[in-house]
Amino acid sequence: MGEISIDILYVITDLELGGVPLHLQRLVRAMRARGLEAAVVSLVPAGPVGKMLEADGVTVYSCEGRGGWDFRVIARLAKIIQAIQPGLVHSLLFHANLATRWAATTVGYSTSRVLCEIQTVEVERRWHLWVDRVTYDGCRFTIGNSPSVIEHLAVHARIPRDRLRLVRGGIDPAPIQAAKPIDRSSIGMPHDSAMVLWVGRLDPVKGLSILIESFRLIHEEANAHLCLAGVGTIREQLERQVRGLQLVHCVHFLGPRTDVAALLQAADVFVFPSRTEGLPNALLEAMAAACPIVTTDVPGCRDLIMNGQTGLIVPYGDTPSLAAAMRRLLRDRAFAARLGAKASEVARTEWNIRQTYEAYAALYDEARDA
Repeated sequence: MGEISIDILYVITDLELGGVPLHLQRLVRAMRARGLEAAVVSLVPAGPVGKMLEADGVTVYSCEGRGGWDFRVIARLAKIIQAIQPGLVHSLLFHANLATRWAATTVGYSTSRVLCEIQTVEVERRWHLWVDRVTYDGCRFTIGNSPSVIEHLAVHARIPRDRLRLVRGGIDPAPIQAAKPIDRSSIGMPHDSAMVLWVGRLDPVKGLSILIESFRLIHEEANAHLCLAGVGTIREQLERQVRGLQLVHCVHFLGPRTDVAALLQAADVFVFPSRTEGLPNALLEAMAAACPIVTTDVPGCRDLIMNGQTGLIVPYGDTPSLAAAMRRLLRDRAFAARLGAKASEVARTEWNIRQTYEAYAALYDEARDA
Protein backbone atom coordinates (compact mmCIF):
# COMPACT_ATOMS: atom_id res chain seq x y z
CA MET A 1 0.00 0.00 0.00
CA GLY A 2 1.02 3.58 -0.58
CA GLU A 3 3.12 3.03 -3.73
CA ILE A 4 0.70 5.09 -5.83
CA SER A 5 -0.34 8.52 -4.66
CA ILE A 6 -4.07 8.38 -3.86
CA ASP A 7 -6.00 11.63 -4.16
CA ILE A 8 -9.21 10.27 -2.69
CA LEU A 9 -9.75 7.20 -0.53
CA TYR A 10 -13.42 6.24 -0.56
CA VAL A 11 -14.75 4.23 2.40
CA ILE A 12 -18.11 2.46 2.25
CA THR A 13 -19.93 0.00 4.49
CA ASP A 14 -20.28 -2.64 1.77
CA LEU A 15 -20.06 -3.11 -1.98
CA GLU A 16 -23.17 -5.17 -2.58
CA LEU A 17 -25.45 -4.32 -5.50
CA GLY A 18 -27.43 -1.31 -4.39
CA GLY A 19 -27.94 2.40 -4.87
CA VAL A 20 -25.04 3.81 -2.84
CA PRO A 21 -22.34 1.29 -3.93
CA LEU A 22 -23.31 1.80 -7.58
CA HIS A 23 -23.31 5.56 -7.01
CA LEU A 24 -19.78 5.19 -5.63
CA GLN A 25 -18.62 3.21 -8.66
CA ARG A 26 -19.86 5.93 -10.99
CA LEU A 27 -18.33 8.66 -8.81
CA VAL A 28 -14.93 6.96 -8.86
CA ARG A 29 -15.07 6.74 -12.65
CA ALA A 30 -15.97 10.42 -12.92
CA MET A 31 -13.20 11.57 -10.60
CA ARG A 32 -10.60 9.40 -12.34
CA ALA A 33 -11.70 10.97 -15.64
CA ARG A 34 -10.82 14.31 -14.02
CA GLY A 35 -7.33 13.02 -13.25
CA LEU A 36 -7.86 12.13 -9.58
CA GLU A 37 -6.45 8.77 -8.46
CA ALA A 38 -8.87 6.88 -6.23
CA ALA A 39 -8.98 3.73 -4.12
CA VAL A 40 -11.90 2.17 -2.25
CA VAL A 41 -12.23 0.49 1.15
CA SER A 42 -15.18 -1.74 2.09
CA LEU A 43 -15.71 -2.42 5.80
CA VAL A 44 -16.88 -5.95 4.96
CA PRO A 45 -15.63 -8.34 2.27
CA ALA A 46 -16.04 -6.67 -1.11
CA GLY A 47 -19.17 -7.72 -2.99
CA PRO A 48 -20.16 -7.53 -6.66
CA VAL A 49 -19.56 -3.79 -6.95
CA GLY A 50 -16.05 -4.37 -5.63
CA LYS A 51 -15.39 -6.67 -8.57
CA MET A 52 -16.80 -4.03 -10.92
CA LEU A 53 -14.41 -1.44 -9.47
CA GLU A 54 -11.45 -3.79 -9.80
CA ALA A 55 -12.41 -4.42 -13.43
CA ASP A 56 -12.11 -0.65 -13.89
CA GLY A 57 -8.57 -0.82 -12.52
CA VAL A 58 -9.42 0.57 -9.07
CA THR A 59 -7.68 -0.85 -6.00
CA VAL A 60 -10.23 -2.19 -3.51
CA TYR A 61 -9.34 -2.94 0.11
CA SER A 62 -11.47 -4.78 2.65
CA CYS A 63 -11.48 -4.46 6.44
CA GLU A 64 -13.03 -7.97 6.54
CA GLY A 65 -15.72 -6.94 8.99
CA ARG A 66 -18.29 -9.50 10.07
CA GLY A 67 -21.18 -7.19 10.81
CA GLY A 68 -22.19 -3.68 11.76
CA TRP A 69 -20.58 -3.86 15.18
CA ASP A 70 -17.30 -5.54 14.36
CA PHE A 71 -15.08 -2.83 15.87
CA ARG A 72 -11.95 -4.49 14.53
CA VAL A 73 -12.61 -2.68 11.25
CA ILE A 74 -11.59 0.62 12.86
CA ALA A 75 -8.01 -0.52 13.47
CA ARG A 76 -7.83 -2.11 10.03
CA LEU A 77 -9.13 1.04 8.36
CA ALA A 78 -6.72 3.16 10.40
CA LYS A 79 -3.84 1.04 9.14
CA ILE A 80 -4.94 1.55 5.52
CA ILE A 81 -5.27 5.32 5.94
CA GLN A 82 -1.89 5.54 7.63
CA ALA A 83 -0.19 3.51 4.91
CA ILE A 84 -1.80 5.33 1.96
CA GLN A 85 -1.90 8.88 3.35
CA PRO A 86 -4.55 9.93 0.80
CA GLY A 87 -5.17 13.52 -0.09
CA LEU A 88 -8.78 13.18 1.11
CA VAL A 89 -10.97 10.52 2.67
CA HIS A 90 -14.62 10.40 1.60
CA SER A 91 -16.88 7.93 3.42
CA LEU A 92 -20.45 6.91 2.63
CA LEU A 93 -23.14 5.34 4.85
CA PHE A 94 -23.49 5.38 8.63
CA HIS A 95 -21.08 2.64 9.70
CA ALA A 96 -18.39 3.76 7.25
CA ASN A 97 -18.74 7.35 8.42
CA LEU A 98 -18.36 6.38 12.06
CA ALA A 99 -15.41 4.05 11.41
CA THR A 100 -13.67 6.69 9.28
CA ARG A 101 -13.99 9.43 11.90
CA TRP A 102 -12.52 7.19 14.58
CA ALA A 103 -9.84 5.64 12.37
CA ALA A 104 -8.60 9.00 11.09
CA THR A 105 -8.35 10.36 14.63
CA THR A 106 -6.50 7.23 15.79
CA VAL A 107 -3.62 7.74 13.34
CA GLY A 108 -3.55 11.53 13.47
CA TYR A 109 -4.93 12.00 9.97
CA SER A 110 -6.29 15.54 9.64
CA THR A 111 -10.07 15.59 10.12
CA SER A 112 -10.15 18.68 7.89
CA ARG A 113 -9.51 16.27 4.99
CA VAL A 114 -12.33 13.87 5.91
CA LEU A 115 -15.75 14.10 4.24
CA CYS A 116 -18.69 11.95 5.37
CA GLU A 117 -21.82 11.41 3.29
CA ILE A 118 -25.37 10.49 4.31
CA GLN A 119 -27.96 9.59 1.69
CA THR A 120 -31.11 8.95 3.69
CA VAL A 121 -33.53 10.70 6.02
CA GLU A 122 -33.25 8.36 9.00
CA VAL A 123 -36.61 7.68 10.66
CA GLU A 124 -36.25 4.09 11.88
CA ARG A 125 -32.88 4.13 13.69
CA ARG A 126 -33.04 7.57 15.21
CA TRP A 127 -30.07 6.79 17.46
CA HIS A 128 -28.00 7.17 14.28
CA LEU A 129 -28.81 10.88 14.48
CA TRP A 130 -27.50 11.06 18.05
CA VAL A 131 -24.27 9.34 17.00
CA ASP A 132 -23.86 11.75 14.09
CA ARG A 133 -24.45 14.67 16.45
CA VAL A 134 -21.69 13.65 18.88
CA THR A 135 -19.16 12.60 16.21
CA TYR A 136 -19.65 15.11 13.38
CA ASP A 137 -16.56 17.02 14.49
CA GLY A 138 -14.47 14.07 13.26
CA CYS A 139 -14.88 15.29 9.69
CA ARG A 140 -14.68 18.58 7.81
CA PHE A 141 -18.14 18.36 6.24
CA THR A 142 -21.14 16.07 6.30
CA ILE A 143 -22.57 15.77 2.79
CA GLY A 144 -26.26 15.25 2.02
CA ASN A 145 -27.61 14.38 -1.42
CA SER A 146 -30.92 16.25 -1.21
CA PRO A 147 -32.35 19.32 0.53
CA SER A 148 -34.43 17.00 2.73
CA VAL A 149 -31.34 15.16 3.98
CA ILE A 150 -29.56 18.43 4.79
CA GLU A 151 -32.58 19.80 6.65
CA HIS A 152 -33.01 16.55 8.60
CA LEU A 153 -29.36 16.54 9.68
CA ALA A 154 -29.53 20.20 10.72
CA VAL A 155 -32.77 19.87 12.70
CA HIS A 156 -32.66 16.34 14.11
CA ALA A 157 -28.93 15.56 14.29
CA ARG A 158 -28.21 19.21 15.16
CA ILE A 159 -25.14 19.34 12.96
CA PRO A 160 -24.25 23.03 12.46
CA ARG A 161 -25.32 24.20 9.02
CA ASP A 162 -21.84 25.51 8.23
CA ARG A 163 -20.61 21.92 8.59
CA LEU A 164 -23.17 20.59 6.10
CA ARG A 165 -22.81 20.57 2.33
CA LEU A 166 -25.45 19.75 -0.28
CA VAL A 167 -24.33 17.75 -3.31
CA ARG A 168 -27.52 17.07 -5.21
CA GLY A 169 -27.74 13.56 -6.61
CA GLY A 170 -28.27 12.99 -10.29
CA ILE A 171 -28.34 10.54 -13.15
CA ASP A 172 -27.22 10.25 -16.74
CA PRO A 173 -30.55 10.28 -18.61
CA ALA A 174 -29.15 9.32 -22.02
CA PRO A 175 -28.90 5.50 -21.65
CA ILE A 176 -32.31 5.39 -19.96
CA GLN A 177 -33.96 7.36 -22.74
CA ALA A 178 -32.23 5.27 -25.41
CA ALA A 179 -33.31 1.90 -23.96
CA LYS A 180 -35.76 -0.29 -25.85
CA PRO A 181 -38.84 -1.54 -23.94
CA ILE A 182 -38.63 -5.08 -22.64
CA ASP A 183 -40.81 -7.75 -24.25
CA ARG A 184 -43.53 -8.12 -21.62
CA SER A 185 -44.02 -11.79 -22.38
CA SER A 186 -40.48 -12.40 -21.11
CA ILE A 187 -41.64 -11.54 -17.60
CA GLY A 188 -44.93 -13.43 -17.81
CA MET A 189 -47.18 -10.51 -18.72
CA PRO A 190 -49.87 -10.49 -21.41
CA HIS A 191 -49.23 -7.88 -24.09
CA ASP A 192 -52.67 -6.33 -23.64
CA SER A 193 -52.27 -5.67 -19.88
CA ALA A 194 -51.10 -2.48 -18.23
CA MET A 195 -47.75 -2.67 -16.45
CA VAL A 196 -47.31 -1.09 -13.00
CA LEU A 197 -43.63 -1.13 -11.99
CA TRP A 198 -41.65 -0.71 -8.78
CA VAL A 199 -37.82 -0.94 -8.58
CA GLY A 200 -35.61 -1.01 -5.51
CA ARG A 201 -34.70 -2.94 -2.37
CA LEU A 202 -37.35 -5.20 -0.83
CA ASP A 203 -37.32 -3.54 2.58
CA PRO A 204 -40.04 -2.56 5.09
CA VAL A 205 -39.34 1.15 4.60
CA LYS A 206 -40.34 0.91 0.92
CA GLY A 207 -44.09 0.58 1.57
CA LEU A 208 -44.49 -2.53 -0.57
CA SER A 209 -47.20 -4.21 1.50
CA ILE A 210 -49.25 -1.02 1.08
CA LEU A 211 -48.56 -1.05 -2.65
CA ILE A 212 -49.78 -4.64 -2.99
CA GLU A 213 -52.92 -3.90 -0.99
CA SER A 214 -53.60 -0.81 -3.13
CA PHE A 215 -53.01 -2.77 -6.31
CA ARG A 216 -55.62 -5.30 -5.20
CA LEU A 217 -58.23 -2.53 -5.41
CA ILE A 218 -57.56 -1.67 -9.05
CA HIS A 219 -56.00 -4.59 -10.89
CA GLU A 220 -59.19 -6.09 -12.33
CA GLU A 221 -60.78 -2.88 -13.63
CA ALA A 222 -57.43 -1.67 -14.98
CA ASN A 223 -56.41 -5.05 -16.45
CA ALA A 224 -53.04 -4.44 -14.81
CA HIS A 225 -50.04 -6.44 -13.64
CA LEU A 226 -47.64 -5.33 -10.89
CA CYS A 227 -43.91 -5.98 -11.38
CA LEU A 228 -41.49 -5.72 -8.44
CA ALA A 229 -37.82 -5.60 -9.49
CA GLY A 230 -35.21 -6.07 -6.79
CA VAL A 231 -34.08 -8.23 -3.90
CA GLY A 232 -34.35 -7.88 -0.16
CA THR A 233 -35.20 -9.32 3.21
CA ILE A 234 -39.00 -9.23 2.98
CA ARG A 235 -39.56 -11.08 -0.29
CA GLU A 236 -41.05 -14.16 1.38
CA GLN A 237 -43.35 -11.97 3.48
CA LEU A 238 -44.57 -10.16 0.37
CA GLU A 239 -45.05 -13.43 -1.51
CA ARG A 240 -47.26 -14.67 1.35
CA GLN A 241 -49.30 -11.48 1.15
CA VAL A 242 -49.73 -11.92 -2.61
CA ARG A 243 -50.87 -15.51 -2.17
CA GLY A 244 -53.27 -14.50 0.59
CA LEU A 245 -54.85 -11.83 -1.63
CA GLN A 246 -55.01 -14.27 -4.58
CA LEU A 247 -52.87 -12.01 -6.76
CA VAL A 248 -50.27 -14.57 -7.82
CA HIS A 249 -51.45 -14.38 -11.44
CA CYS A 250 -50.82 -10.63 -11.70
CA VAL A 251 -47.96 -9.78 -9.31
CA HIS A 252 -44.48 -10.66 -10.58
CA PHE A 253 -41.31 -10.77 -8.47
CA LEU A 254 -38.59 -10.10 -11.03
CA GLY A 255 -35.57 -10.40 -8.74
CA PRO A 256 -32.35 -8.49 -9.46
CA ARG A 257 -32.30 -6.89 -12.90
CA THR A 258 -29.65 -5.38 -15.12
CA ASP A 259 -32.25 -4.03 -17.57
CA VAL A 260 -34.09 -1.52 -15.39
CA ALA A 261 -34.10 1.09 -18.17
CA ALA A 262 -35.86 -1.37 -20.49
CA LEU A 263 -38.40 -2.15 -17.76
CA LEU A 264 -39.07 1.55 -17.27
CA GLN A 265 -39.58 2.06 -20.99
CA ALA A 266 -42.17 -0.74 -20.98
CA ALA A 267 -44.06 0.40 -17.87
CA ASP A 268 -47.34 2.31 -17.95
CA VAL A 269 -46.99 3.60 -14.38
CA PHE A 270 -44.11 3.68 -11.91
CA VAL A 271 -45.15 3.53 -8.25
CA PHE A 272 -42.80 4.37 -5.38
CA PRO A 273 -44.67 4.37 -2.02
CA SER A 274 -41.75 4.69 0.42
CA ARG A 275 -41.94 5.76 4.05
CA THR A 276 -38.73 7.77 3.71
CA GLU A 277 -35.88 8.25 1.25
CA GLY A 278 -32.78 10.38 0.79
CA LEU A 279 -32.84 10.94 -2.94
CA PRO A 280 -34.16 7.78 -4.63
CA ASN A 281 -32.22 6.88 -7.75
CA ALA A 282 -35.06 4.63 -8.91
CA LEU A 283 -37.40 7.61 -8.94
CA LEU A 284 -34.88 9.71 -10.87
CA GLU A 285 -34.53 6.94 -13.46
CA ALA A 286 -38.30 6.69 -13.83
CA MET A 287 -38.43 10.44 -14.39
CA ALA A 288 -35.73 10.23 -17.06
CA ALA A 289 -37.70 7.48 -18.79
CA ALA A 290 -40.80 9.73 -18.91
CA CYS A 291 -42.67 7.10 -16.95
CA PRO A 292 -45.84 8.44 -15.23
CA ILE A 293 -45.12 8.39 -11.47
CA VAL A 294 -47.05 7.95 -8.26
CA THR A 295 -45.06 8.46 -5.07
CA THR A 296 -45.49 9.45 -1.43
CA ASP A 297 -45.30 12.82 0.29
CA VAL A 298 -42.09 12.05 2.18
CA PRO A 299 -38.53 13.44 2.23
CA GLY A 300 -36.54 12.57 -0.87
CA CYS A 301 -39.57 11.84 -3.01
CA ARG A 302 -41.02 15.32 -2.65
CA ASP A 303 -37.60 16.78 -3.50
CA LEU A 304 -38.09 15.29 -6.96
CA ILE A 305 -41.80 15.23 -7.78
CA MET A 306 -44.11 18.23 -8.10
CA ASN A 307 -47.66 17.03 -7.53
CA GLY A 308 -49.78 17.33 -10.66
CA GLN A 309 -46.82 18.53 -12.73
CA THR A 310 -44.20 15.77 -12.81
CA GLY A 311 -46.18 13.04 -11.05
CA LEU A 312 -48.79 12.40 -8.39
CA ILE A 313 -48.02 12.54 -4.67
CA VAL A 314 -50.12 10.78 -2.02
CA PRO A 315 -49.78 10.49 1.77
CA TYR A 316 -47.65 7.58 2.97
CA GLY A 317 -49.74 4.63 4.11
CA ASP A 318 -52.98 5.88 2.51
CA THR A 319 -54.08 2.79 0.59
CA PRO A 320 -57.20 4.30 -1.05
CA SER A 321 -55.28 7.40 -2.21
CA LEU A 322 -52.49 5.30 -3.67
CA ALA A 323 -55.02 3.14 -5.50
CA ALA A 324 -56.88 6.21 -6.78
CA ALA A 325 -53.67 7.77 -8.13
CA MET A 326 -52.70 4.59 -9.98
CA ARG A 327 -56.23 4.30 -11.35
CA ARG A 328 -56.17 7.91 -12.60
CA LEU A 329 -52.91 7.46 -14.51
CA LEU A 330 -54.01 4.16 -16.01
CA ARG A 331 -57.33 5.65 -17.15
CA ASP A 332 -56.16 9.06 -18.37
CA ARG A 333 -53.22 8.21 -20.61
CA ALA A 334 -52.95 11.73 -22.04
CA PHE A 335 -52.60 13.25 -18.57
CA ALA A 336 -50.11 10.54 -17.62
CA ALA A 337 -48.03 11.24 -20.72
CA ARG A 338 -47.89 14.96 -19.91
CA LEU A 339 -46.63 14.22 -16.40
CA GLY A 340 -44.03 11.83 -17.76
CA ALA A 341 -42.76 14.26 -20.38
CA LYS A 342 -42.36 17.06 -17.83
CA ALA A 343 -40.61 14.72 -15.38
CA SER A 344 -38.16 13.69 -18.09
CA GLU A 345 -37.36 17.32 -18.83
CA VAL A 346 -36.75 18.07 -15.14
CA ALA A 347 -34.52 15.01 -14.72
CA ARG A 348 -32.45 16.04 -17.74
CA THR A 349 -32.02 19.68 -16.76
CA GLU A 350 -32.15 19.83 -12.95
CA TRP A 351 -30.87 16.43 -11.83
CA ASN A 352 -28.19 15.68 -14.41
CA ILE A 353 -25.21 13.74 -13.06
CA ARG A 354 -22.77 16.18 -14.67
CA GLN A 355 -23.87 18.81 -12.15
CA THR A 356 -23.41 16.30 -9.32
CA TYR A 357 -19.81 15.54 -10.30
CA GLU A 358 -19.01 19.22 -10.68
CA ALA A 359 -20.30 19.81 -7.15
CA TYR A 360 -18.18 16.95 -5.76
CA ALA A 361 -15.08 18.29 -7.51
CA ALA A 362 -15.68 21.77 -6.09
CA LEU A 363 -16.16 20.34 -2.61
CA TYR A 364 -12.94 18.34 -2.88
CA ASP A 365 -11.11 21.52 -3.87
CA GLU A 366 -12.59 23.30 -0.85
CA ALA A 367 -11.50 20.50 1.51
CA ARG A 368 -7.97 20.34 0.06
CA ASP A 369 -7.58 24.09 0.53
CA ALA A 370 -8.22 23.80 4.29
